[in-house]
Amino acid sequence: MGSKSYRDKIYIIKDIISLLTEYGELNQTALVSYSGLNLKKHKHILDNLETRGLISKTALEEGKRTITIYKATVKGIEFCRLIIEPYEELFPRKSASSTNNLSLLILA
Repeated sequence: MGSKSYRDKIYIIKDIISLLTEYGELNQTALVSYSGLNLKKHKHILDNLETRGLISKTALEEGKRTITIYKATVKGIEFCRLIIEPYEELFPRKSASSTNNLSLLILA
């Protein structure tokens, strides 16, 4: 499976909105890099968050290049605070060590 562990979509969404809240705004390259995403594989998540009004996207023309800037919206920040954070408290992310401990318990 590689060195990267699987992340549920809900946690990817939280990571995206949290990064945008922390930095104010990020260009697409930085957002994808900081959140550990693959643009080809996860672009639909960014598009979906924008469609639902949880993040906003602005295109800036810099010469011949277009730079895409993302920002968290108030709706996105509230969604994280009211929905995702309580969800994560009930269902914490799986870490490699907790998964290994569970395996040891099952084998015992």
